[in-house]
Amino acid sequence: MSLTRRQALASAGAAVVASGLAKPAIAANEPIRIGYLPALTGPSSATGIGINRGMLLAVKEINDAGGINGRQIELITRDTQSDPTKAVNGAAELAHGEKVSVVFGPVNSGESLAVVPLLARTNTPQVHPCWVDSLTDVQKYPMCFRNAPTNQQIGAAANRYVVDVLKAKKVAVISDTTGYGTASVNAYVPMLKAKGAQVVYQSNVDAANPDLKPELLRMQSAGAEAIMPWSVNAGFLSRIINTRGDMGWDVPIVGQTTLGSGQTEALLEKPAYWAKVYPNNFRTVCYAPGGKLPDRTVAFLDRLKSANIDMGDTLLWWIALGYDSPRMLAQAMKAAGTEPAQIVGYLNKLKGFPGVYGDITFTPEQHNGYPDDEVVMVEANSLKGGAFNLAPGYGA
Repeated sequence: MSLTRRQALASAGAAVVASGLAKPAIAANEPIRIGYLPALTGPSSATGIGINRGMLLAVKEINDAGGINGRQIELITRDTQSDPTKAVNGAAELAHGEKVSVVFGPVNSGESLAVVPLLARTNTPQVHPCWVDSLTDVQKYPMCFRNAPTNQQIGAAANRYVVDVLKAKKVAVISDTTGYGTASVNAYVPMLKAKGAQVVYQSNVDAANPDLKPELLRMQSAGAEAIMPWSVNAGFLSRIINTRGDMGWDVPIVGQTTLGSGQTEALLEKPAYWAKVYPNNFRTVCYAPGGKLPDRTVAFLDRLKSANIDMGDTLLWWIALGYDSPRMLAQAMKAAGTEPAQIVGYLNKLKGFPGVYGDITFTPEQHNGYPDDEVVMVEANSLKGGAFNLAPGYGA
C-alpha cells in the first residue's frame, strides 16, 4: 500500500525523533576517556612506576563500582619514557587524536615543562603532580591544576631542616641536568642564602656520570656540612650516597624523596650507607611518633594488600598520589560533567578533597592544592611498607 504525503512526513518525523533519542542513550554508555602520561620506563621512571600502581587500582575500583554515572573510565596511556620530546608527542596525541576529557600527568617536571603549554593551547584540562613552580599559573594555564607541592614548599621544608634542625651553615647543592634538577637548584639556592646558609658548592651534573667522587671531594674540600641533591634519578642519587660512604664521610644528605625509594636502596653498596639520609616526604603517609599511620592510610594499605600490589621497590606516597588522582577527577566529572568547562569549574571550587596522599583544595586564583604543613622530612633507613619515620628533631 502506498503512503500518503501526510503519512510519509509523519513517518519521517518519527524517525528523526527516534534518532535524536537514540544518540544520547548511546553516548551515555560510552567510556569516559582520561589521558595519562606517566614515565614507566627510562631513567626517571621510579616515580611513574609507583604512581601507576595506584592509578590502575583506583580506575579498577571506580569501574567495578559502576563507573561515573554508569560510564566506565577508559585510561588512555602514553609512556613518556622519561623524555620530554616523547611526552609532548604523547600529549598531542591525547589531545588531538584521542580527544580525552582530561589529562593526568606528566609525573616528572622536566616533561611537564614541555607539555603544560601544549595542553593549554588545546584547552585540555590537566592535573599533574610536578613540583617546578612555573608549572601552574592561572593566567597562562587556567585549565591546569597541581595536586602536589610546589618547589617552594619542598625546598622550604628541606632547607628548614638543614639550617634550623641540623644547624648546617655550609651547604653543597647538586642536581642532574634535567629541567626538574636545574629548576630546583635555581629555586633552592636563593632560599638557603636567605636563611643565612653559605652555599659552598653548586653544580648540575649529568645523571649518567658514573664517577661522582670528584664532585664530592670538592664539596668536602669546601667544608660542606650537608649535601642537598635534587633529582628523581635513583641511579644518580645512589651514586652520591655510595660515594659518600666509600669516602667514610658522615655528612648528612637531605633532599628529594627518591633518596628514600626502594630503587635507591637496591643500588646501595652497603645498607649502612643509608644512615643520615633525610628525604622529603608527606605527613599523611608517614609514621607518627609511636609508629602509627593515619586511619585513612591504614585502610588504604589494606586495599593494597588485598589487591596484591607490590610495595617493596617503591614509596607509599607515589602509590597514594596515583590512587587519589583519578578519584578526584571522577568526583569532578560525576558532579559536574565531562566537558572541559565543567571539570575546570568544579576543580576551581574543590575544598579539602580527602586524599590518602593529602587534602587538596583549589580556588579560581590558586591551582596549587597541597597544604604546607603536610610536607615533612623523614629517615630514609626507616623505610617500612613504603612509609617512613619522621626525621630526628623534626617533631610530630
